[in-house]
Amino acid sequence: MSGTATVDIPQSIKDSLRKFRFARRSSGSAALIIKINKSKLVLEEVEQFDEISIEELAEELPENSPRYVVLSYELSHKDGRKSFPLVLINWAPSTSEISLLTLHASALLNFQTTADVSKIIEIRDGPEGLTKEVIDTKLLSN
Repeated sequence: MSGTATVDIPQSIKDSLRKFRFARRSSGSAALIIKINKSKLVLEEVEQFDEISIEELAEELPENSPRYVVLSYELSHKDGRKSFPLVLINWAPSTSEISLLTLHASALLNFQTTADVSKIIEIRDGPEGLTKEVIDTKLLSN
C-alpha cells in the first residue's frame, strides 16, 4: 500500500487502465468495470466491454454494490462532430452496504488520479439513473 491509500491499486489494474485509455475507438462506447475486494483492500477488474450501450451497461452493474466504471463514451456534439471522452462513473447505489460505500468513497480520488480521468458522473439511484441522456447532459453542459 502506498502512503495513506485505503485501497491498493495493483499494477495489473494500472496496465488495464493504460491499455483501455489508449485503445483506438471510432464508434460506440466501451467500459472497464472495477470493484474493491473488501477483504483484501485491493481493486480488481470485473469486466471489460466494447461496443456497449449505456442501457446495457446499466443492466450489467450490480444493484447493491458500488463499482468504478471507466467509460470511453461516443459523444455526438451539436455541430455534428464525434468525440470519445473518458469518463469515470462512480456507481454507488444507495442500497449498498454502508461500509462498502464508505470504502468506495475513500478510494475514489486515488482511483480517479490513477485512471487519469477528469470528469466524474455520480450514479446513486441504480440502472434508471444511468442513461444516455444523463451522460449527454453532464458532458455537453461544459
